[in-house]
Formats: sequence, structure tokens, C-alpha cells
Amino acid sequence: MANDPLPASSILQGGLAAPYVAMAEAEAVDLVRRHFGIEGRATRFATEKDDTFRITAADGQRFVLKVANPAEDVAEIDLQLRILDHLAATAPKLPVPRVVANLNGEALFACHDQAGQNRPVRMMTYMDGQPLSEVPSTPAGRQQIGRLLARLRLALADFSHPADSRVLAWDIQHLLGLQSLLAGVEDAAQRRQLEAALARFASIETRLAGTRRQVLHNDFSQSNIVVDAALPGFVSGVIDFGDAVRTSVAIDVSTALLGQRPGQSDGEFFGHGRDLLEGYLGVADLTAEELHLLPHLVMGRVVARALLSIALANAVPANAAYVTRFTAHCWPQLDWFLSRSSDEVSSQFANHAA
Repeated sequence: MANDPLPASSILQGGLAAPYVAMAEAEAVDLVRRHFGIEGRATRFATEKDDTFRITAADGQRFVLKVANPAEDVAEIDLQLRILDHLAATAPKLPVPRVVANLNGEALFACHDQAGQNRPVRMMTYMDGQPLSEVPSTPAGRQQIGRLLARLRLALADFSHPADSRVLAWDIQHLLGLQSLLAGVEDAAQRRQLEAALARFASIETRLAGTRRQVLHNDFSQSNIVVDAALPGFVSGVIDFGDAVRTSVAIDVSTALLGQRPGQSDGEFFGHGRDLLEGYLGVADLTAEELHLLPHLVMGRVVARALLSIALANAVPANAAYVTRFTAHCWPQLDWFLSRSSDEVSSQFANHAA
């Protein structure tokens, strides 16, 4: 893992900061009619970098249409689709979307839109349920989420793709490459917090490089988990494989742990996360070293969230409200980590070791 600054194309990756002309709902409806033979209506979702629509067909079936930012890398989109195909073939009971081919049998194709832009298009089945962020959290539900994350890891253990080792800014193994973004943090106190957290992360980076790695979801957040309390397994869908990458197993778990955090950082920071971890360890293992590094990686994700959200807001002011919706939580969360010694942080999951 290099400490060199990440290139702008990696920091603002996948078209995140690339301007484009958005597609209207009416054009999306026409696109689906022409390329998929489906009559329906389109409802836009808020996203960081593309046009995403829920398509409701006349017969009631629902799909997700994604019309990519023209700057997105087609190979990286193909990675996401191949992951879904792999899971459909090897772990068909996992609740993930299925790829929907167009009338020509293509899972991914180019569309020349009404604004004259050449844009990759794909469609998937829609996962019914509510976003986890809108549902009351329970210990049993959090354990089920942990079990599902572990099952997903095991199902992807043998997966590979030419684009799976891409350099992704949201992959915490490259966190130190984001240091150039500190210049965009105007608040001096917040910048000092981030500098202190980056210095602490630097002390564990070499050890992180020695941990187990594979292709993983890498964004198991509340926004990407769809649930239905009536289901025995609670989770009805896992969506958005846009950050999937070959990274540390511990990094994947740390992202899920941060997703279980309440907004405030007082009290037991990992109270909810321990339920998720218990469920995860009932299905898949973590080594003592991975457990030791895990809380530091959660802190690293907080740092990445702060730096990237501020950078993206500065680059695309029109999308600032969306990309900074969680940034305010970062500062009390960093206070929690930095007010404790590195050893105290490391010991948070010591009692979970086998």
C-alpha cells in the first residue's frame, strides 16, 4: 500500500466530480421501452454521480435503471455486473439484485442520450423493502446483518475480475493517499483532527498490508441494506456494488460497523456494532490481528468520509447537500477515537478473539 498521493482520477473516482447533463424521467421511460421492451414509469433516486431510476412496469414488476456518468469506467461497471452474476450462480439465496439483459441480450450497453452524451446503461431487478436507515435497529436485526455480510464475503472468496484491484478512494487501504485533500478543509480545528487521525492510521498501515484480502462489497452501509421485518432473515436486499474492490477483509467489516453507529459518539461507541460482529463471527472468522486493527479502520473510514465529502462538495457545489449529509457526524466520532490511546482503541474487540 503506497503512501503516495492518489491521482485526482482516483480521489474523485468513477465520474464523481465529472459534470454531465442529467437524464429526465421521460427519456428514461423511452430508453427502457426501446431497449428492454418494458412499458412503465420512472422515479428518480438521489445519487452521487449518475442517473438512477426505479422503473415500475405496467404489470407491477420493478427494476433499477442506471445510466452512468459519461466519465465512468466501463470496466468498473462490468466488475459490478460480473459480481452479481457470480453470486446468482454460486450463492443464489443471497438477496442481491439480478442483472436484466436488454432485448439484444446485453447486460451493459452504450446509449447516446438526448444531450449528445455517450453513456453506459444497465438494469437490475429491484429489491423490495425499506432502507435500514429508516427502520428501528434491534440486536437481532444487527446480528442478521452481520451474518449476511459474512455470507457475502465467503461467496466472493474465489471471485476475480481484471478491474478488481482498481485504486478506489473509498478503499481505506489507500487512506494516506488522501492527505492532499486536507487543504480543502477550511475549519482549522477540523483539519487538526484529521491530521491527528491520519498520523495514527499511518502507525498501523504496514500491519494492514499483511492482512487477508479478496473482492468485497466495501460499502455495507445502512443506505445499501434493504430490510423487511416480516422476513426470518430480516434483510431483503443488498444493493450498490459500486465500491466493490479487492481489499482487506477487515476493511469490509469496519465499513459495516460504522454503518451501525448512532449519530452521537458518546457512551459505548461500538454498542450496536458488537451485535453485527457477533453475527458475522458466527459465520466467518476474523484473526486476532484483524480484530486488533478493526476499530482503527472504522476511524479511517470516518476520516475518508470527511475528506471525500468536503472535496466532492467543493468540486460539485450543486450536489453538496447530498454528499455532505453525514459529514457533521465525523467530528464527534473522531473526538471519540482521538481522546483514547491507540492501545485502548485496539482493545475494543479483544474479547471477540477465538
